[in-house]
Amino acid sequence: MHKKVIVIGASSGIGSEIAKEHLKKGNHVVLVARRTEEIQNRILECGELPSGSKAHILTHDVTDTKTAPSLFSKAIELLDGLDEIYFASGIMQKVEIDEYNTNLDLQMIEVNLCGAIAWLNPAAAFFSKKGSGKIIGISSIAGDRGRVGNPVYNTSKAALNTYLEALRNRLSKKGVMVLTIKPGFIDTAMTKGMKGLFWVISANKAASIIIDSADSGKEDIYVPSRWWLVGFIIKNIPSFIFKKLSV
Repeated sequence: MHKKVIVIGASSGIGSEIAKEHLKKGNHVVLVARRTEEIQNRILECGELPSGSKAHILTHDVTDTKTAPSLFSKAIELLDGLDEIYFASGIMQKVEIDEYNTNLDLQMIEVNLCGAIAWLNPAAAFFSKKGSGKIIGISSIAGDRGRVGNPVYNTSKAALNTYLEALRNRLSKKGVMVLTIKPGFIDTAMTKGMKGLFWVISANKAASIIIDSADSGKEDIYVPSRWWLVGFIIKNIPSFIFKKLSV
């Protein structure tokens, strides 16, 4: 039986690969992003879809948080229900080590955190009433500590982690699963040109891991899993030492 899925941030990166994988599995998917033509291109990349697979497009900029609830309702109508929702929208503005740019910082908060809340709050209410469902949020290992390189990107992901954990704790009593995804380095436009990358995997590989993890009922994962060790070490370095590392 096909699943009914919403993917926010479906025009590129991990989000587009998640949407494409679900379509290839024969599921019904609402693809949400601000670039309609790019969403259409992602659908075309799937080739001939399995019988029963359906793709719906909703054009939306996640910083327009006021319209998110009505678009969520529209997506429910298109799918005639909902089983899973993925929030994969995210930006990481380039910030120099001695730069404090409030405009760029607030843009990251608006997309990475406020956009997620605007979409996942209605989803939480819907699933709570339904008594089942899955919420999957794409965060980052960058949210584990406050790094010097991009303070507010780290902050936006740390806040997203806490928000998802709180949803999980609230909704677990309602039979709803909430999964936090913390990718390491993924081969996407966001990491293009970055130096010193290691353990890099494709967005398609990341999407497969994420979908499998959602199916397995996991709650908090690093992608790929070996980043767990890095996260564990970083989170347990005392602050007075971490400050001196300048990472």
